[in-house]
Amino acid sequence: MNVLTQYIAKEILKGSFIALILLLTLFNLFTLTDELKDLGKGNYNLTAIFSYLALTSPRVCYELVPSAALMGSLFVLGAMGNNRELIAMRAVGVSILGIIQSVLVAGSILAVFSICLGEFVAPTTETQAQLLRATAQNKPFVMHAKYGLWLREGDKFINIRHLQENNELADISIYDTTFTQEHPRLQSVTHAQKAVYVASNQWRLDTIAQSTISTSQMQATSQSEQLWQTHIAPDLMQIAVVNPDNLSLMDLSSYIAFLKSNQQKSHAFQMAFWGRVFNPLVTFVMLLVATPFVISVKRGINVGGRMMIGIVIGMGFNIIDHIFGHIGLIYDMNPLIITLLPSIIVSALSLYALKRVI
Repeated sequence: MNVLTQYIAKEILKGSFIALILLLTLFNLFTLTDELKDLGKGNYNLTAIFSYLALTSPRVCYELVPSAALMGSLFVLGAMGNNRELIAMRAVGVSILGIIQSVLVAGSILAVFSICLGEFVAPTTETQAQLLRATAQNKPFVMHAKYGLWLREGDKFINIRHLQENNELADISIYDTTFTQEHPRLQSVTHAQKAVYVASNQWRLDTIAQSTISTSQMQATSQSEQLWQTHIAPDLMQIAVVNPDNLSLMDLSSYIAFLKSNQQKSHAFQMAFWGRVFNPLVTFVMLLVATPFVISVKRGINVGGRMMIGIVIGMGFNIIDHIFGHIGLIYDMNPLIITLLPSIIVSALSLYALKRVI
């Protein structure tokens, strides 16, 4: 790697990380505004909110790396163009392809950074963030286990085996205990086949079997339905639902295999899987977009103009990518093709633009 390649790659990396910090700050400010609406809900205080922002930052960073690469490269290469550095480089024999090669060296480093962040940091911290937020707002203690979801609310221990759509739970057991100085004692066990969320702090239990336990006897009763007063809200259950953002590439692959073996829909998870696989490609695509654009425009465009252009291009690509993703989910199209298509289209346009400036 020669001196010019090191210089260009270093400057692009510096500009990309500055853009990443600025974008992350902007996104966190928007998130903070939204989270402040829930301030005081349960134990959700300012400390919990800022902890939540810190834990979600790796996932947001992972998603922003391609946009940051685009904005950073536009800013750095644009500044080099305005300062006539690119002209000087070409005067000493550096071709446009040589400049592109230097840009792609920076892209390789950004891609490795993105992979490490998305695979080893973001899934864990995102899960912790959702758990922190849900438990702080809804009070009960929550624990995942082999046999479903366990929650504690006061002296009650609740086990939920199945989570269903439309805010419904299935196979619920409620253990009501009392704690004395000597030892805890089980007072009653209530089992319901289904629970439906009715209103704030209220669920309707269906097909109930209850056992009341005393020191001398145990009495069993049953009823068709009963209202259950609890602070457990439906959004607390969302932490037990598998979210693609909380899974690494290996976990996504395993979960897709599990869904297919159980004849369940896995299209959304396949889209997430291929999105993870080709995320580094998006970073290279964004850098390819920036290079011919900077070389072909006039030197008079200021920093603000270049940043605005970068934002428009990045947002346009993300909008197209999301549109293709939704179309793929609606019409059950091939996840691999749908994931690759936006990048292929933008890459083809970038190569065409490069061909015209070379």
